[in-house]
Amino acid sequence: MNLKPTIRRAEPQDEDQIWNILKQVIANGDTYVFSPDSSKAKMLAYWLAPEVHPYVAIHDEKIVGTFIIRDNFPDLGAHIANASYMTLPQARGQGIGSAMGIFSLMEAKRLGYRAMQFNIVVATNKGAIQLWQKLGFEIKGEIPGAFRHAKYGFVNTYIMWRSLENKLT
Repeated sequence: MNLKPTIRRAEPQDEDQIWNILKQVIANGDTYVFSPDSSKAKMLAYWLAPEVHPYVAIHDEKIVGTFIIRDNFPDLGAHIANASYMTLPQARGQGIGSAMGIFSLMEAKRLGYRAMQFNIVVATNKGAIQLWQKLGFEIKGEIPGAFRHAKYGFVNTYIMWRSLENKLT
C-alpha cells in the first residue's frame, strides 16, 4: 500500500513529532551518522538550522516523515543540494520515502539547485540505495569503512549524485 502524504514546510509546532521520528531512526545506529544517544536539542538544532529547508510528510494528520534540503557545500559549491530523509518506522514500506524523494527533487530544483548529492549513504541500507537509484541517482564513489554500523562494525558508504537539470520524475 502506498500512502499519499501531504508534504509541507516544517513549522515550529512540528518539533515534537519531528524529534519522535529522528530519535527512532537514529536509535539503531545503522543508517545515520548521528549517535543513537543524541539529544533532542542537538538533533533539532541540526534538522531545523536557519540555513536548512525542513519539510514534513503528513498522513491522517500525523507526521510520518521528515526531510531537509541544504547546500551540500558553501559558497562556490552551494549550487549542489544535499538532503536527509527519515520516515517513522511504523510507516516504512508505504511509499513515504518515495513521495518525499520525488517532492525534494522538484523542490530543490525550484530552490535553484543544479544537482543533488548524498555524501554518505550506508552500503548496508539497501532500501535507500534502491530508492535513490530508482529516482535517478548514481553511485559516484565508495568510501571503505566510513560508517561505524552498530551491528556490522565498519562498513562502506556511497556518494550518490543526480542532476536536477534534466526531466525530473
